Amino acid sequence: MSQRTKHTPKREETSPEPEEKGGEAATERAKKVREEADDILDKIDEVLEKNAAGFVKSFIQKGGE
Repeated sequence: MSQRTKHTPKREETSPEPEEKGGEAATERAKKVREEADDILDKIDEVLEKNAAGFVKSFIQKGGE
């Protein structure tokens, strides 16, 4: 019987140090996205405070839907 071995090419190792410009830009972008998500969640909370029953009723199945 012959034995087969699977050879995988080695990947180039990258330095674990983040790039200064890219890291700062990514941090700023992440902060902006979090703030936008918080704004959307605040709007959803306002709707639920005003009309939670109507919101829940819109998800109830009727008949064979």
